[in-house]
Amino acid sequence: MKNQSRRDFLLKTGYGLGGLALSGLLPGGGFISSALAADLVDPLAPKQPHFPGKVKSVIWLHQHGAPSTLDLYDYKPELVKLAGQEVPKSFLQGIKTSTQGGLGKLFVSNRTWKQYGQSGAWFSDLLPNLAQHADDIAFIKSSVTVGATHDISILKLNSGGLNPGRPSLGAWIQYALGSANPDLPAYVVLYNGKKEPTGGSVNWSSGFLPAVYQGTAFRPGKSPILHLDRPELIAAAQQSDNLKLLKQLNELKGQAYPEDTELQARIRAYDLAERMQTSAPEAVDLSKESDATKALYGLNDETTKEYGTNLLRARRLVERGVRFIQVVSGPVDVDGDERDWDAHTKLEENHGKHARIVDKPIAGLLTDLKANGLLDSTLVVWTSEFGRTSWGESGTGRDHNAWGYTQWLAGGGVKAGTTYGSTDEIGLQVADKSQAVDTYDLHATVLNQMGLDHLKLIYKYQGRSERPTVVYGKVIKELIA
Repeated sequence: MKNQSRRDFLLKTGYGLGGLALSGLLPGGGFISSALAADLVDPLAPKQPHFPGKVKSVIWLHQHGAPSTLDLYDYKPELVKLAGQEVPKSFLQGIKTSTQGGLGKLFVSNRTWKQYGQSGAWFSDLLPNLAQHADDIAFIKSSVTVGATHDISILKLNSGGLNPGRPSLGAWIQYALGSANPDLPAYVVLYNGKKEPTGGSVNWSSGFLPAVYQGTAFRPGKSPILHLDRPELIAAAQQSDNLKLLKQLNELKGQAYPEDTELQARIRAYDLAERMQTSAPEAVDLSKESDATKALYGLNDETTKEYGTNLLRARRLVERGVRFIQVVSGPVDVDGDERDWDAHTKLEENHGKHARIVDKPIAGLLTDLKANGLLDSTLVVWTSEFGRTSWGESGTGRDHNAWGYTQWLAGGGVKAGTTYGSTDEIGLQVADKSQAVDTYDLHATVLNQMGLDHLKLIYKYQGRSERPTVVYGKVIKELIA
């Protein structure tokens, strides 16, 4: 048996908080490049941006499964006119229609449409509450991506890569800016449903960055943070003494090996974990919120309660300085089948249920952020892995569409009440390819709003200068106020 230090022994047999630290708050939980050792004395210390940022926090609303933005925001009278006909070949030029359902006839769902606000933005009847915020939103109606499968496109949406191993956008932001609140993780993931989203933690991974920068997932329910509570038979004083002893041993070891800055980062990770026992429960506790605020988010309705709880927690985390909050929508029951927004069949029922779940809470979030003076310093991003086709599938649904769909931004110095780009007359492809907005461009724009130049945000990995947008990306200046 190899020799084992007391520090190693205590690390491997730690109580409660050890699990929390090793689950994502601890740099030693993953491979750390020795070239970065000097940066790990305090990896979460606040850092200066490249230039003054317009926002302090991002709330990233991922609509998991890819809603049909044709049925939410992208009104197409020509599609209505041509419904039931074959897709004209002129609309198919330049794309490969190799998605799983084949090429069906043009399909129109049972929607009614209205224009809202001074901007005259179109919304369908599925989003009556969000429509009231038409003049707060900057639409991107020329979104594109690659990949026709959910896992690949979701990975690209979060990390810019088509294979696991690259850091997520939230991890890059943590790496670049550190933490604004030493008592909470700087990157939090919230989701609703009975289990974590498909693809799991790879979508909030730190990739080749040190593990300390990965997202911390909060579960649904009253106790959302894993390993936060002490084991039943361990008293607070006993746990505190154990952690103090561990810290003293680590510090003694650090004096003998001052170049081991990974150890300093480890000490700080345990310190954060201990502080979170006090700060984190308060941050996610909604009991002191007013009844009016809870109703604003839909907490008084079982349909909207769970998603609304996540968005109200997101607002509370923003108030407490959390930099990146990723909120992933969960599945609903559609005729006994748990489905996300992925409506290959029964689009009417699927989108009807999902829209009712998210519409009021998202509108409530925008109202609440504005009322609390937080919308100017918070960037809200509504996004998904891709859109859905103009043609139908199985007679009642739509297939995957990576060639043209809608996303939007609100708050955070964006040009509210505007629309950038458009799709063609049937909502299939981006009309003007020079206005296409890829995932890389969205990431570059979000980073810009936080005061970060995506071209200068560099991490050396295996001899290569890596950056969040790989070798792509441009800031969409037309979206910025």
